[in-house]
Amino acid sequence: MSANSPPSSTPSATPGSPSPDWPVAGEPAAQFAARILIVDDETAQMRALCDTLRDHGYETVGCAAAAPALEVLRGARFDLLLADLMMPEMDGIALLQAARQIDPDLVGIIMTGEGSITSAVDAMKSGALDYILKPFKLSVILPVLARALAVRRLRLENVALEARVRERTVELEAALKELESFSYSVSHDLRAPLRVADAYLRMLLENFSPQMPAEAGRLLGVASHSIQHMGELIEDLLRFASLGRQPLSRHAVDAAALVRETLEELLAGMPERRAGIEVGHLPECVGDLGLLRQVFFNLLSNALKFTRHKEGARIEVGGREEEDGCVYFVRDNGAGFDMRYAEKLFGAFQRFHSSKEFEGSGIGLSIVHRIVERHGGAIWAESEPDRGATFHFRLPG
Repeated sequence: MSANSPPSSTPSATPGSPSPDWPVAGEPAAQFAARILIVDDETAQMRALCDTLRDHGYETVGCAAAAPALEVLRGARFDLLLADLMMPEMDGIALLQAARQIDPDLVGIIMTGEGSITSAVDAMKSGALDYILKPFKLSVILPVLARALAVRRLRLENVALEARVRERTVELEAALKELESFSYSVSHDLRAPLRVADAYLRMLLENFSPQMPAEAGRLLGVASHSIQHMGELIEDLLRFASLGRQPLSRHAVDAAALVRETLEELLAGMPERRAGIEVGHLPECVGDLGLLRQVFFNLLSNALKFTRHKEGARIEVGGREEEDGCVYFVRDNGAGFDMRYAEKLFGAFQRFHSSKEFEGSGIGLSIVHRIVERHGGAIWAESEPDRGATFHFRLPG
C-alpha cells in the first residue's frame, strides 16, 4: 500500500463518516465499541492489527500514512490513535500533535520498534499516553489500550462535570444577583413609608399625649418602637444586599490598629459599661479595610452585648499567623449559645436569644460571614450556654 492508498477499515466503520452510536461527553463509554485509528506504513502489519483488535471488540480504521489519517480524523471521531513512531513524511509524534489539533480529547499511543528510552520519553512529551514495542504481543497491547481508554473516559467525564459546574455556577450567580437586587429594592422602597409612619406616631405622642389615656400612649409607644426596629432591620438588609455588589479593595491592614479604633468607637457610645478587654497579638493581614472594620465591629459589639449581664465580663481579641494566612478570634464569657444550632448561626435573621434579653436584627453575623467568605476565608464558632462564645475567622495570605 502506498502512502496515498485509501485507509483500510473494518466493515462496521466507514472512514470519513461519523459513527451513529458515537457517545457524547458524560455518557457511559462501556455502552459503545471504542474506535481506534491505526496508522503504520507497514501495510501488512497495520491490517493485521486492525483485524486482531476488531476480533477483540474494537472498531478499527487503518491508514498507511499520516496525511490520509488526518483526513479521516477530520470526518469522524475516534477514541484512540495508535501511530507508528517512524514513518516517511510525518513521524508518529508529529502526527499525534496534528491529530490533537483536530480533536484535543484524542488519546494517543506510539508504536516503536526501537525500544529506546529516548523514543519513549519523546513520545510522552508529545502527548502520548503510552507506547508499545514492536514486534507486538497481544498480551501487552490489550492492557495498554484498556488503560488509555479508561483515561479518555475519565477525561470526558471531567470535561462534562466541569461544564455542568460552570453552568450551575452561572445560574447561581444570576439568581444571587437577582436576589440581592430584589432585597435592595424592597428594602429601599420600604424605608419611605416607615419614615412617614414613624413621623406621625411621634407627632401623636408629642402633641396629644396629655389628652390620651395611658393605655393608648403605651400602645403608640410600642408601635413606634416596632417601627424603629423595622427600620434597623431594613438598614441591615441593605448593608447585607450591598456586600455582593461592593468590589473588594485589598491592601495591607494593620489589624491591631483596626481593633483599637473599633473598640474606642464602641466604648464611646457606652461610657457606663465596665468590661475587662484584652487585646493580644494581631498580625497584619491583606483585605478590604472598610469591610474588615465591619467584621471586627460586629463581633466586638456582639461580645459587649452578650456580656452585658455578666459579673466580671471579659472579652479577649487575638490572632496568629499561619502558612496560608492569618486567624483571628473574639472571645467572651457572656450568654453563649447551644452548639447544636451552630449551623444556623450565620443565617440572616437567626436569633438564639429573645429580643427582650438582647436587642439586634439577627443579621450582624450573616454580614460577617459574607465578608469573610468574599475574602476567600472561613469563619466558625465555639460556645456553651452561659459560658461565652469564641468566634474565629481565617483570612488567606
